[in-house]
This record gives sequence, structure tokens and C-alpha cells, in this order.
Amino acid sequence: MKEFRLPDVGEGLTEAEIVRWHVKVGDPVKINQTIVEIETAKAVVELPCPFEGVVAALMVDEGETVDVGKPIISVDDGAGPGAPVAERPAALADAAADMVPAPPAEVRQPVLVGYGVKPGAAKRRPRKPSVSFAGTATGLRSPEVVPPGVPSAVREGGGGTAAPPTSAAVLAKPPVRKLARDLGVDLTALTGTGPHGSITRDDVQAAVGAAPVVTREAEDEERIPIRGVRKATAQAMVASAFTAPHVTEFLQVDMTETMDAVRRLRELPDFAEVRVSPLLLVAKAVLVAARRHPMINSVWDEARQEIVVKHRVNLGIAAATPRGLLVPNVKDAHLLSLPALAGALGALAETARAGRTQPADMAGGTITITNVGVFGVDTGTPILNPGESAILAFGQVRDMPWVVDGQVVPRKVCTLAVSFDHRVVDGEIGSLFLRDVGAMLEDPLRMLAWG
Repeated sequence: MKEFRLPDVGEGLTEAEIVRWHVKVGDPVKINQTIVEIETAKAVVELPCPFEGVVAALMVDEGETVDVGKPIISVDDGAGPGAPVAERPAALADAAADMVPAPPAEVRQPVLVGYGVKPGAAKRRPRKPSVSFAGTATGLRSPEVVPPGVPSAVREGGGGTAAPPTSAAVLAKPPVRKLARDLGVDLTALTGTGPHGSITRDDVQAAVGAAPVVTREAEDEERIPIRGVRKATAQAMVASAFTAPHVTEFLQVDMTETMDAVRRLRELPDFAEVRVSPLLLVAKAVLVAARRHPMINSVWDEARQEIVVKHRVNLGIAAATPRGLLVPNVKDAHLLSLPALAGALGALAETARAGRTQPADMAGGTITITNVGVFGVDTGTPILNPGESAILAFGQVRDMPWVVDGQVVPRKVCTLAVSFDHRVVDGEIGSLFLRDVGAMLEDPLRMLAWG
């Protein structure tokens, strides 16, 4: 019997939420088979099974948040008791490499687990007394077992007195468990009236003499747990806002020539397989301007009291997803041709929409663009992505009256806003950077002259 502890899948993970189990008790599993999806502070990650056997118990419910190092599943491998997987990462990686052929590079594989928790990093809390049930070896009931209320002597065919069951050994669905926690009801003290003796919502409500709980749709308010990406974003934004002294500058730009350039690029064979949008030329303008003003692509190192000038540009694109705000970045964006940059931006957006953005995709960003124009917004005062010194907000492009050669004519106009860390970027550099971006969007030929 082997237990698999929640590993650190990267960047100092301390906890994660169990989003969805891909297996149930009694299912056979193989090495590298995806068994569960977890949501970390940055992404949804699929965890593969590090060994072969039969699932003996799912030790955490879907929707529950688990600390790194806590057992989440036990698997009967037919070899008897063994050390938890997370305590022997090297053996796990070697075994997986020996038994599973290497997949083609283009096939996305789950992150190999079991490497992140250091020996002794997480101490097991003393186990609570639990009942041993037929068909399990961990004290957790599977759906086929005898309903609660039957003495352990009957279950095991022997004498003795049953130890008090734990709440984990009670058959109840996750919403019922949450209701019990909210109402302060001890599930182990209840007798279930549902299938196989499972505890229902009515059982929990009857225990406290409560009236049926009103559904969320009929309530005057809704409470949303702050966790995962939303929790990490909130913490990062607070830290950024109260650590780096933000300054924001604005510039209205005539985008007419850029919009014409976008239309013409779409007609070129080199761009037939990629999506060309105004954001592509905004991104290119930012890359060129960052090369002209390197301090905009720098970061303040508080610990060493240094300004670190980055020679690589990992261009972040803020993306609104159902899971919250994500900022994946295009690695070494400054080295890409315009068609390659278009392809990278398209792949980044597609991955974010599909919920497949990984922690590595969001690590190491150096400067960010947030496209608020897609929401019909003219501009904003964006907050810096932690670890960066500048972020550009790109507002909606719309028809506005504009003075051209002394005449008022309709033009395609947008508003740009750049926020920067005033410890690193002074007003002159920030202004010159914003001016250059605007100049290239007013006349895209400048990208060729300056790039």
C-alpha cells in the first residue's frame, strides 16, 4: 500500500485545491496515468500516478484545499506498506523513466510528480483512530462497503469494539460535507438515510433542527471563496501596489495607419496561419521601445539594493479567464519575427482560454501589456505585475475627431497608459518609452527604422 502526498509542482507551492478526480476507489491505475487535477495559485495542473496498482482510497474531496505534503490518495500496489511517494523523489523519477517510453516533444504530458517535497519538509500529523472496513486498508469507506452502524466485528468477521469513525470515513458528498462544516455538525454522529447509508443534506439539517437551506439563487448575496488564482492575484496586487511606487502616464494615439497595416498584413501569405490583430503591432512597438529604453525592462532588487537590467524580454499578456487574471508571457519575444510573434501570441491566448496555462508559462516575465480595449474600455491605471517595472494598458480603438493638417477629420484613435516603478524608471524614461510606442503606432514604418 502506498500513499501519494501532494507535491510542490513548482515555485514554492504551499497548498492547492483538488479540482477533479479522474479515478475512483477500485480503479486500476498505471504509472503516469492522470489521476487528479489540482489548482495552484497560478494554474490548473494534472498530476499523474507515480506507481501502478488499484486505488484504495481518495483521501481528499473535490473542492478541498490541501497543504503540500498531505496524503491525497492511497494505491494498493500489492507490495504491502511502503514509504509515501513524496519521500523518495529520485526513485520515482527513475522508475517512471525506465517504465514509460518518452513521449514525442509536441505531446503535452502531465507534470511528473513526487519531486517537489523535500525529505522531512512536511511532518505527518498523528492519525486519528479509524474503523477498518472490508475492501480497504486505510480506514476510508468505498461505495460498496456495509452501511454505517454495523459493528466492526460484523464487518471484519471477528470480535472487538469498533473505534470511533472519522469524518473522512463517513459516506457523504462534498456539498453535504461543506453544509455540515458550515452548520457545525459532526458527520460521525449521524446515521445516514441516503443510498448505502450515505448522509444527505436533510440528515445534516435535521441534526440541528434547521429549516431547509435556501438556494443561492434565492439569496440576497453570494459568497465566493478566495483561493487559487484569484487569491494569488489579490496578494500579488496588494504587494505590488504597496511596495512599488506607481506612476501612470497617458497618451492618445492616432491608430489609423496601424489599422491599415493590420489589414494589409492579414493579406500576406506569411500571416495566413496566424491571427493578426492590433495587439500584434502594439506588442512589437513595446519590444522596440524597450530595446531603446532598457531601464523599462528592469527590476528593483530590494534584498541586494540593486537595479537588475534584463537583456531578455519575456513579454507578458494579461488574460482574463474564468479562473481569474493570468499573465503568461512569450519567452524571448524580442528575438521573434513578426509572424512568429503573432503565432506565439495566438498560442498563448488559446492556451489561456482552454485553462491549460502552466506555472512555467507565467514565470520570468519582464514587461506586460494589458489589452483593456477588448472590454470596450478607453484606458486604466494598471498595477505592475510583481517582479516587473512597467505595464502598458492598450485601450479600445474607436472613431474620434482628430486634427490632421489643420483640418478636423475622423480617425482611429486609442489611449495608451503606462504604469512604472518610479524607483527604477524616472519620469523622463517613462515618458520617452510611451512617446516611442505611440509614434510607432501612428507610423508603423518607424518599427522598421528603429527595430
